[in-house]
Amino acid sequence: MIIKKFQAKTEREAVEAAKKELGENVVIMNAKEVKQKGLLSFLKAPLMEVTVALEEESERTPAVFPPQKETSAPIVPDSIWEKEENLREASQKEDSGKVIEQKLENLQSLLEQRIKMEEEKPRESREDVKESKFPQEIITFMKLLYNTMIDNEVQDIYANQIIEELEKNCTPHMQMDFALSTVYQKMILKFGQAELIGEGGRTPRIIFFIGPTGVGKTTTIAKIASKFCVEEKKKVALLTADTYRIAAAEQLRTYANILEVPFRIIYAPEEIAQAIEEFKGYDYIFVDTSGHSHQNDEQKKTTEGFLKGAGDKVEREVYLVLSATTKYRDLVKIADAYKELADFKLIFTKLDETTALGNLFNLKLYTGAPMSYITCGQNVPDDICPFNPQSTVKQILSKNEQG
Repeated sequence: MIIKKFQAKTEREAVEAAKKELGENVVIMNAKEVKQKGLLSFLKAPLMEVTVALEEESERTPAVFPPQKETSAPIVPDSIWEKEENLREASQKEDSGKVIEQKLENLQSLLEQRIKMEEEKPRESREDVKESKFPQEIITFMKLLYNTMIDNEVQDIYANQIIEELEKNCTPHMQMDFALSTVYQKMILKFGQAELIGEGGRTPRIIFFIGPTGVGKTTTIAKIASKFCVEEKKKVALLTADTYRIAAAEQLRTYANILEVPFRIIYAPEEIAQAIEEFKGYDYIFVDTSGHSHQNDEQKKTTEGFLKGAGDKVEREVYLVLSATTKYRDLVKIADAYKELADFKLIFTKLDETTALGNLFNLKLYTGAPMSYITCGQNVPDDICPFNPQSTVKQILSKNEQG
């Protein structure tokens, strides 16, 4: 295994340099900004440093169980599991975490400025708001709040629920900052706290990752496996039941080799039980399933067979991996299809590719499933962290500059 770092003015130039020297098959493990060294380094612009990995030909063997090396840790990027604050810096290319905080803090000022300017619009009109019951300031606040949620792709049914709950608690003398705080707290409570992969109980715990193609299941597994293997020193094994896409299996094999953990391709549900017996001394077994259309009944049955193959002898958890960029009506169909197979927790990917996070709120309320992790980039293992309801609600209640 070749692990090497490349520096250049931009991330793209660093990646191109890596591919030029090592070939197109390099795996990008991490990218970060670093200061230049030297006597006059303070005058020089920072560089982008990219860490890449490449399997050597001798390592590309069908060996299923690479030996565990307990005396030395695998080579990994400098940062393994960024704190939640760092997610907000990475999840928005144009907005840092501080800007998101400021957006919510300044939302009251924005509301006050627009109260005088707000005109009645067809989309914003709400016949169920009784103008005789509330001050004009609160009425305009409700309209603007509703409009803000819609702009951030909260579904009308859920935006109306929030407004209706506010109306029930509204008094003639309610201050706007109190109303905003009330909505903020209610949305956080509706999201609930993140429920992450558990510890303790019977081992090994077998963790299934399900979901459609193209949402980043394999990369998400690699990020989580890195966290448990490297940071928490847990014994982890990786399995893939995705026999439809050779590239996906090879990608997971590469990550397994980098982390120096066992890897196996499973072709039938009964092989799940065999793997559990083989890895009975391990803490976790992560299983990558094949992504498929929610309309493909045959592949749904195949996935169901693998889920049932674990039996009742081990602790089982199922995580539905979805993209934050998927349309809500498609998310509903996907969730409905997988709900027939098992209860699941939600992982949302690609938060860096959208400025509207309403779909996270929508699907949480639609499914009732617990939120778990969110990802915001391709870097392994940095671009993932536990779901943070506070920062997500702040973003939903902020004006969407690109909406």
